[in-house]
Amino acid sequence: MDLQVMPPVLPMLAKPVSLEKALSMLPYVQIEPKWDGFRCIVFKDGDEVELASRNTKPLTRYFPEVVAAMREQLPARCVLDGEIFVALANDDGVERLEFEVLQERIHPAQSRIDMLAEKTPASYVAFDLLALGEESYAERPFAERRAALERALAGLDGPCFLTRTTTDTAEAEAWFHEFEGAGLDGVVAKPLTAAYQQNARTMLKIKHERTADVVVAGYREHKTSTPEKPLLGSLLLGLYADGELQHIGVSASFTAARRAELIAELQPLVVPIEEHPWGRWTEFLTANPDRVPGTQSRWSQGKDLSFTPLRPERVLEVAYDHMEGRRFRHTAQFRRWRPDRDPESCGYEQLDEPVGYDLARILNVD
Repeated sequence: MDLQVMPPVLPMLAKPVSLEKALSMLPYVQIEPKWDGFRCIVFKDGDEVELASRNTKPLTRYFPEVVAAMREQLPARCVLDGEIFVALANDDGVERLEFEVLQERIHPAQSRIDMLAEKTPASYVAFDLLALGEESYAERPFAERRAALERALAGLDGPCFLTRTTTDTAEAEAWFHEFEGAGLDGVVAKPLTAAYQQNARTMLKIKHERTADVVVAGYREHKTSTPEKPLLGSLLLGLYADGELQHIGVSASFTAARRAELIAELQPLVVPIEEHPWGRWTEFLTANPDRVPGTQSRWSQGKDLSFTPLRPERVLEVAYDHMEGRRFRHTAQFRRWRPDRDPESCGYEQLDEPVGYDLARILNVD
């Protein structure tokens, strides 16, 4: 492989802003859908194709159907920035992104990779151009990169796609609210004059934020915690469904001082696991990682996921962006204690449900 931009490449990143802030910057930025998949840099030199993750790890072997499509659909020699995703149709034939299904594609067994490539095939959406033919585009302003990308990828209809863009305020605002129904993560604003800066937060991301009252069911200690100076790492959160406390996610990102305060504050609630609603899950040592806190999976890479169980008596208000199944997709943000709430009153019915939206309409597929 001999390209004008060679691996490893650390993709350009984004910093969060409000929707109002991003819209105020139009038309000097371009708005795009924010895809919820695996960030992927594509290096293609003839039939040789390499896929690299956000942290430069190889993805090529996990997505043979995407590699085959890229050989057929992409320019002979190019370096693209984009996202790998899996979309599944519901009973009404409406497609939406499914991140949990995408995660299953990362598997050590080649036989399973081949099976999933047929059962839950992935697609690729491109949104930036780093090199094309004998030219590097990385130092050029985004407006030039986008124009060249549109010419190079004209007519794609899947499984490789070119992302949509807009500089229209009304359309950008509509995308932010409507596209979530197809499983997207918000929108991204890209300055039209900016070069491609690796690992720099040059872009702007606008994500949904909602609040929910959740039950604090346990905690994990911080990696720097010691017996002499215990520090809280994350809070394990729950919601009630059919009378049982379900694991919904975690809250983290505290200052060192707040970690010390919280772990001391929660000590009176510590109970043996046998007296905890999740005590029945102790039998799962390596199974059910999506539902059971404290269990291992191929994603945890040997990390200590044990937790200290707490009596589920305290309610916390958290901010979250969106759900993945019955759990928070990302780490929830601590907002405030809610001493006025009864834990048993904290259920799933309080969570917003986005209005459904067909992913095919976002991809301009009839």
